[in-house]
Amino acid sequence: MKLFTGVLLAALAAVPVFAQKDASTRLAAATTDLREMMKADDKGIPQTLLEKAQCIIVVPNLKAGGFIVGAQYGKGFFSCRKPSGVGWSAPGSVRISGGKFGLLIGAKETDVIMLVMNKDGMDRMLSDKFQIGGEASGAAGPIGRESTAMTDAQLHAEILSYSRSRGLFGGLDISGSAITQDEEANRELYGTKITNKEIFSGSPKVPAAAQPFLHQISTISSRK
Repeated sequence: MKLFTGVLLAALAAVPVFAQKDASTRLAAATTDLREMMKADDKGIPQTLLEKAQCIIVVPNLKAGGFIVGAQYGKGFFSCRKPSGVGWSAPGSVRISGGKFGLLIGAKETDVIMLVMNKDGMDRMLSDKFQIGGEASGAAGPIGRESTAMTDAQLHAEILSYSRSRGLFGGLDISGSAITQDEEANRELYGTKITNKEIFSGSPKVPAAAQPFLHQISTISSRK
C-alpha cells in the first residue's frame, strides 16, 4: 500500500514540474507547432476555420497521464484578432488543467491548438477562468485543409480543439478542461502585472520573444 501511494504521488507531482519552463521557451515551442501546421498539407486544420477564428490558442507539450488518477496540465499562449479585424493582439498566457478518474497507466505529451470561433468564445477566453464544455461549448475539430464535412456540434462550438503528436494532427475532445489566465507568465513577458483582457484592449508592445509567434499566426490565418 505504501509503495502504491508513493507511486501515485510521484506521478501527480511530475505534472507541475513539467510546467516550469520559462515563457520564452514555451513561446518558441508554440511557434514551432504553428510552423508545423503549415506543413500538414491536406491532413491539417481546415484553412477556412483558421480564417474565421477569432482567437488561436497554442499549448505546447500538454502533459497527460498518471496512475489511477489521470491528469492533464499545460501552459500556453493565445492571440485574438483586433477589434478592427485587421491584425492580431499581443499574446496572453493561459493554463489548461483537468482531471478524470480511471486507470491510465503511463504518461504522454501532445501539442494542443484551439480555435476560438466567435465573440462569445473570445469573451470567455479573456476572462479569468472558464471550462470547456461548461461555460464554453467545445468540440474536436475536423481535419483536412478543405474539409467541409462538419458535424452540428462542430458548427456550433465556440472552441474547436486539435492535437499534434509525433507530427500528426487530429481532432481532440478536451471537454471538462479548465482554462485560466497565467498571471505569472504574463508578468514574465511584459515585466509588470497585466491581465489577458488588458493585453487585448490595451495593445501593449509585443515582447521580442513573442514576435515570431504572432508572425506565424498571421501567416496561417490571413483572410483572402
